[in-house]
Amino acid sequence: MSTPMELIKQKRAEAINRIHSKGYLSTKRVYVGMATCEIAAGSKEVMEVFSQAMKNGLTDVYLSQKGCAGRCNLEPTVEVVEDGKIPVKYCKVTPEMAQLIVERHLKKGEVVKEWLIK
Repeated sequence: MSTPMELIKQKRAEAINRIHSKGYLSTKRVYVGMATCEIAAGSKEVMEVFSQAMKNGLTDVYLSQKGCAGRCNLEPTVEVVEDGKIPVKYCKVTPEMAQLIVERHLKKGEVVKEWLIK
C-alpha cells in the first residue's frame, strides 16, 4: 500500500506528463479556425496537415482549434503564436499552404507574408 505522499508524487508525475504530452509548454502555438463556417471552407483538411506534421515529428508546437473570428471572407484561418513575437494570422489557408506554413514558418521561422491577414 502506498503512503499519501507517494500517491501525491505519483499524481504529480502523471499531471506533468500530461502537460508535456499535450504540448502546453511549447514555444509555438497553432490555432486553426474550426467554427462551422470555417469547416465548410476547408479547415478540417488544414487541421489534418498540422496534426499529421506533429505525428511525423514536428515538435515544440501546441495545436488547437479556435472559434469564429467573424471574417468569413478570409477562411480558413490559421494563427501562429510564438513566444516573444507578435501573433501571425494566415487567411484562406489550403492544405497545400498549411504544409508550407509547417515547412517555412514552424520549422524555419520564416513568416509567409503574402498569406497574412492585412
